[in-house]
Amino acid sequence: QVQLVESGGGLVQAGGSLRLSCAASGLTFSSYVMGWFRQAPGKEREFVATISWSGSSAYYADSVKGRFTISRDNAENTVYLQMNNLKPEDTANYYCSAGRTTFRSMLSKDYDYWGQGTQVTVSS
Repeated sequence: QVQLVESGGGLVQAGGSLRLSCAASGLTFSSYVMGWFRQAPGKEREFVATISWSGSSAYYADSVKGRFTISRDNAENTVYLQMNNLKPEDTANYYCSAGRTTFRSMLSKDYDYWGQGTQVTVSS
């Protein structure tokens, strides 16, 4: 049974930082592209970042480029999202995902497995 478990969310002031983690189990982690998506209340789920199987390539939404960094540790079956200079518009539930897809895929439908999400709230 595949499980993706996110952690690290919380309440932070604008300009602050958070580091999200996603621990994966039940799959061959290094064979999957890993992604982060987010969903704010009343809005569609949107792409944030994705990383290739090896971790050598990453792709970001324009809204987070230069502020967020995705990384992975294949030995620990974990993917991370370092979020710096957070803004109130970053407030959302953040979801980890795994898919056998290209690392530039921004579509939810291309990902096979999802975590339960972790809430990030940025106050102004």
